[in-house]
Amino acid sequence: MSSAERAERELAELFDELEALLKNPELACALADRAVNASLFLVAVQGLRAYARGEKASAAEDLGTVAEEIRERLRALEAAAKDVC
Repeated sequence: MSSAERAERELAELFDELEALLKNPELACALADRAVNASLFLVAVQGLRAYARGEKASAAEDLGTVAEEIRERLRALEAAAKDVC
């Protein structure tokens, strides 16, 4: 196995580990405390995995969804903060 193949395998294993971590309820709660959605985080990781594989259309779809959702959540937080003040 070449060093490039080993590196790609290691990268795939890192993505696997990250996905497993994001499915951990304790981590999901810790992220939620910072208003970070674990499911959305998982979609971002899947988008990065797709990009690393060269699957650019899939990566663009996943990462675009994540960016759009984060923007919407940020707008909602900002609107809620204005309503409180």
